[in-house]
Amino acid sequence: MFNETVSTEEELRSMLGYPSELVQNKVIHFLDEHCRDFLAKSPFLAISTSDHQGLCDVSPRGDSPGFVLVLDDKHLVIPERPGNRRMDSLKNILANPQIGLLFIIPGLEETLRINGRACLVRDGELLARMEAGGRTPMIGIGVEVQECFVHCAKAFKRSKLWERDSWLEQDKLPRASRILADHAKMAPEAIEAALKESYTKRLY
Repeated sequence: MFNETVSTEEELRSMLGYPSELVQNKVIHFLDEHCRDFLAKSPFLAISTSDHQGLCDVSPRGDSPGFVLVLDDKHLVIPERPGNRRMDSLKNILANPQIGLLFIIPGLEETLRINGRACLVRDGELLARMEAGGRTPMIGIGVEVQECFVHCAKAFKRSKLWERDSWLEQDKLPRASRILADHAKMAPEAIEAALKESYTKRLY
């Protein structure tokens, strides 16, 4: 299916080159005041994990800006709100603690990337600090920070993600209920009712 693939870093570098001095030097290994400010204003992140076989998963997390709790310059906690109970990220962390995080602030084209080691936290006093919607999370994802750096805006500029004029009209967007109905072989009406119930009654 795929012809002429690249198989070595040497070949890759000969095609795409090497990072600039800025890119090489921008990585820090702790949460400074800039990273903390970014986290305090971010309502959304993507979590990347993999299992012991290297099988990968990326999963979104979101809540009010600042929902990720920063403990100190090396540690943060992500509250685990109610989801679909697949627990892909959580199971992967049990098998392989390495984690990658991508934090996004609406309207800002640069993102913040944090890599580190994760664990599953069940400390009641700690979790109580992340209460939302009248509910305390049962578990959180604790992260020991190893790398932090700002990622450039090129992907957001090319995609025009924050430019409303580039957005599709509502009637042209994919319908999650129809996709789920076909994939799960269930009635669309049942899927729509389940989604509505989940989104209105089980956010927290």
